[in-house]
Amino acid sequence: MITLHHLNKSRSKRIIWLLEELGVDYQIKPYQRDSVTFLAPPELKSVHPLGKSPVIEDDGVVISESGAITEYLIDKFGQGKFAPERGSAEYVEYSQWLHFAESSGILPMLLKIFVMRDGAETNFLSGYADDESQKVLTYVNNALEGKTYLVAETLTGADFMMSFIVEIVGNFGATALYPNIAKYGELLASHPAYQKAEQIELEHSN
Repeated sequence: MITLHHLNKSRSKRIIWLLEELGVDYQIKPYQRDSVTFLAPPELKSVHPLGKSPVIEDDGVVISESGAITEYLIDKFGQGKFAPERGSAEYVEYSQWLHFAESSGILPMLLKIFVMRDGAETNFLSGYADDESQKVLTYVNNALEGKTYLVAETLTGADFMMSFIVEIVGNFGATALYPNIAKYGELLASHPAYQKAEQIELEHSN
């Protein structure tokens, strides 16, 4: 059975969603953020040296990084679902979005969150985070024009990965600025497995 090391209010919720969609047996080992620092507890370092989540264990193999976990689970359990055929043009597009979510996409969002949480004035970082976040979200919003899902008009690993960024847009109160992202977010949230993942995440939160 797969074990998901899950940190509350983290990117591992999208892994719960994926596991629910795949219909595989799994168990959750929950961890709670420090109420003051909002950092992960030191216990996670016994699972992976970085002490971050999500991490899964499957047949004695420990896998970290959301993108790698998503690819692993879809390759092993997807049975042709949630990823285009390898070698196709759609797979290239899929791969780019899969990695965009944890590279170009997430960095400015995290910078904004860190600046807001710190509360101190900055000479450069705050403006940079705002500008880069707007650039990234405009790019995503434009890419969704005329689409339902990101790739091949069907739910794929790219959507699981990008769901975290969509949630951040909502947390920023910026959905009105990006109508295509707002519509996309509503579509993702309409999936029963997504709703179940939200419920499970709440059950494992403070």
